[in-house]
Amino acid sequence: MKIARFSYQDTLRYGIVDDAELVVLGGDPLFAGFDTTGERIPLSEVTLLAPVIPRSKVVCIGKNYHDHAAEMGGEAPAEPLMFLKPNTSVIGPDDAIVRPTALSSRTDYEGEVAVVIGRVAKNVPAERADEYIFGYTVANDVTARDLQKRDGQWTRAKGFDTFCPVGPVIETELDTDAATITTRVNGEVRQNGPMSDMIHSVPELIAYASSVFTLLPGDLILTGTPAGVGPFEAGDTVEVEVSGIGVLRNTVRDA
Repeated sequence: MKIARFSYQDTLRYGIVDDAELVVLGGDPLFAGFDTTGERIPLSEVTLLAPVIPRSKVVCIGKNYHDHAAEMGGEAPAEPLMFLKPNTSVIGPDDAIVRPTALSSRTDYEGEVAVVIGRVAKNVPAERADEYIFGYTVANDVTARDLQKRDGQWTRAKGFDTFCPVGPVIETELDTDAATITTRVNGEVRQNGPMSDMIHSVPELIAYASSVFTLLPGDLILTGTPAGVGPFEAGDTVEVEVSGIGVLRNTVRDA
C-alpha cells in the first residue's frame, strides 16, 4: 500500500494511492489509522509533499555498502556509522535542493531507502524490528562534501535546510531483498545498486539505533547509499528511484 501526504485546495491531507486517484484518509495514518472518508481525488489535482516530517530526528547510516565505503577511501565500519540530520532538512518531491554556495563549493547526491518508524521503539531486538516499521520511502542524503572532509564530523555537511529530500510516497510493504536504488542526474544514471548489498540490514539498523536513543513514530532511518556518489550543480534535476516505491525528483538551485 502506498501512502501519500499531499496538499489539495490549500489543505494538508493524507491518502492511499489507487492507480490515478487518492483515497482520502481521515488523518495522519501514523496516529489516526487507515479509516477513509469516502472521498477520492485525482492525483493530477494534488501537490505531493514529503510523505512524513519527522517529529524528532532523521537517523542516517554512513558507509553501509562495501562499494561505497571503498570509493570513500576506507573499509566499511564494523558497526553501523550513525549520524543525524535535523527535521528542518526535509523537503518533498519537486522541491528545490538549495546549494549553500557561500559555505561550500561541492554538493553531492546520495540515493537511499528510508525506513519510516511506526511506533515508539527502544532496545528493539532485530528479530522484532518489523513490528516497528510503518513503511519505506525514497531519500537523498544531500552532502556538502568539502565541509564533510574539512569538519571531520558530519553535522554541518549533512544538515543544511533542503538536504534531506524524501518521497514521493510511503510504501508499507517493500521487498528489501529485491529493491534496487537508482540515482540519475539530468537523466544520466549515476548510481545503481540493490538493497541486498547493504552491510547492516534494516532490522540490524533498527536494533542498533534503538539501543542508543528512543525512536518515535515518524522518525526516519536512512539506510546508506551504494557506490557512485558525486556532485550536482544549479539547474540540474536529481532523481532517486527505488523499485517498488517510486521516483523522488528534485531540482537544484544556488542560495
